[in-house]
Amino acid sequence: MVDRVTKKASLVYFIADNIITSLGFTTSENFQAIREGKSGIEIVKDKNIYPEPFPASLVNTKKLEEEFAKIAVKGHFTRLEKMLILSVTDALKHLDVDIRSERTGIILSTTKGNIDLLEPQKKQMREEDRLHLWKLGRVIAGYFGNPNEPVVLSNACISGVLAINIAAGLIGQGKYDNVVVTGGDIVTKFVVSGFMSFMSLSPGPCKPFDAVRDGLSLGEGAGTVILGNKGRTGENIIFKGGGSANDANHISGPSRTGEGSYIAIGSAFKEAGVTGNDMDYISAHGTATLYNDEMESIAIGRHNMENVPVNSFKGNWGHTLGAAGIVETAMMLTEMKENILLKSTGFEKPGVSIPITVIDKTKNKTLNTCLKMASGFGGTNAALVVQKN
Repeated sequence: MVDRVTKKASLVYFIADNIITSLGFTTSENFQAIREGKSGIEIVKDKNIYPEPFPASLVNTKKLEEEFAKIAVKGHFTRLEKMLILSVTDALKHLDVDIRSERTGIILSTTKGNIDLLEPQKKQMREEDRLHLWKLGRVIAGYFGNPNEPVVLSNACISGVLAINIAAGLIGQGKYDNVVVTGGDIVTKFVVSGFMSFMSLSPGPCKPFDAVRDGLSLGEGAGTVILGNKGRTGENIIFKGGGSANDANHISGPSRTGEGSYIAIGSAFKEAGVTGNDMDYISAHGTATLYNDEMESIAIGRHNMENVPVNSFKGNWGHTLGAAGIVETAMMLTEMKENILLKSTGFEKPGVSIPITVIDKTKNKTLNTCLKMASGFGGTNAALVVQKN
C-alpha cells in the first residue's frame, strides 16, 4: 500500500535543521566530524542498560545537561525531551519563524519515546502518561507554546522520512506555512534487549554494505528539519516528492526482492517528476544487517541506479531509530550545500549482490537532485527526493 497525504500545490523549502548525536550538538559539528572520518560508536559498559558490553553511539550526558542548563526553564524534562527541545531551539535560532503561531505545525518522530521511564528506578519520577507518545508530543509543543495539536509519527524506522513527507504535504495543502519536524530516540535497556533478542547487533562498529557486515549498531540522538512555503535568500533546497509502501513481508525481515522499497522510491519519483537517471546521490538506510543492505541494493538496481553514489551514516551514529530519517536527511542537505559526498564509514569491500556504488572516500561532486531511503520492521519503507532550486 502506498500512502501520501496529497499532491503538493506549491514549493516546499527546507529552511533550517539541527543534528544532536555523539558527534556534536549542531549540524555543522556533525558534518565536520564525519568529514574527518570520525565515528561516535564505542563499546558501552553500562550494566543498567545491558549486562554485557555492547557497541553504541551515545550522546554525551554531561554536555547535554550543560547545554540544556543554558535554556533552563521551570519543570522537569526527561533525557529525550531535553534532546528534542535543544534540537528544535537550535534549528529555530536563525529563523523568523514564529513557533507560537497557528500557522506553524509540529511533527514528532520517535519509535519508543520515553521508554526509559519503564525502568524501576525512574517509574516514580514522572506522571504515568509521560510514557505515551502523544504526551511526549504535547510536552514538546507545550514547551514552545505552539497552539496546535502535534502530529506524532511512530512507524518503525521510516518514521523520520515519513514525518518529512507528511510535513511537505501539509504545507502543500496550505494547512501550515511552516512545519517543525523533530525526532529522537535514546539507547535504553528496553531497546538494547529487544535488538539483542533478534541477534541483530554487531559486536563492533557496524559496516554498511560491506562483505563482512554482521549486524547493526544502535545510536541515540535527536534531529530537526524545518520546512516552509518560503525559501531563504540565496540557493534553496526544495522537497520534490515522497512515497511510502509496506511489503508486508515479515514482522522484522524485509522483502528479498526489495519490493516495498522499490515501490516507495517509484512513488517518490512519480510525485517529484524524476527518474533514477536524475539522481546525483542516494542516502540509504544501510543498517549493516545482511538482509536490509541486500534488499536496498536490489531496490536501487531495479531503478537502474547502480552507478549513483550511495552512503549510509549508520557507521557514524549507529541506528538512531526515530531520529534516523531526520538526522540523515539533514546531513544529506548539508552535503548538497557543500557539494561533497561523505564516505560511507565502515565500508571497505562490496558485500551485496547488486554492484551499487558505495562511497569509499569523501570527495567533491556537484549535487542537485538526491534521494533518501528508509526501511523498518513490519515491511515499512519510505523515500523522499530533494532538489536545489
